[in-house]
Amino acid sequence: MKKYYAEIIGTFAMIFCGCGAIAINEITNGSIGHVGVAATWGLIVMAMIYAFGEISGAHFNPAVTFGFAIAKKFDWKEVPKYIIAQSIGAFLACLLLFFLFPESTTLGSSLPADGFEPYKAFVLELMLTFFLMVVIINVSTGSKEIGTMAAIAVGGVILLEAMFAGPMTKASMNPIRSLAPALVSGNLQHLWLYLTAPFIGSFLAVFSCKLVKDDQCC
Repeated sequence: MKKYYAEIIGTFAMIFCGCGAIAINEITNGSIGHVGVAATWGLIVMAMIYAFGEISGAHFNPAVTFGFAIAKKFDWKEVPKYIIAQSIGAFLACLLLFFLFPESTTLGSSLPADGFEPYKAFVLELMLTFFLMVVIINVSTGSKEIGTMAAIAVGGVILLEAMFAGPMTKASMNPIRSLAPALVSGNLQHLWLYLTAPFIGSFLAVFSCKLVKDDQCC
């Protein structure tokens, strides 16, 4: 059970800090700023990988869990259990954010920028998840993200992608990160793209791994 608790706690911390930064930025008229929000996402993911990488693999993301299973680095029977654990952590975090910041209208929900077409947001989210999973699958050992470099690499790519793509799509790359605040805040518009693009991007990343690494890599 320890690995499931690790996924709950890690996902809770990630969503609470990341979506919390967006919510606080919203209600304080930009006191944190875009760079601060991006840094928050990257740093909390880095910290949680250090904390739980050797226990659960520090997935915190159904698309990452799916990608490891596709790569045959993770048991398929564990996938539903991990996703349930991640969902529990995400929803607990969003409920706490709703309690703390009821004046926030989005609670950090993933929404395309005004004027940015949903199909373009879909493509961008797909590519962001592709890059994220490429990094994760190449710095991981089995389904575990272990060591200093793994934490820095994964946290760094999340910070990078949030930095340049956050203004357009919120740089979700994570279905449960989008689903939980959307349901709690009631912002369900365009949710479909955030629930589909990350899984497709993760699958393509595993396929690309097969192209450039040894035959039995994934």
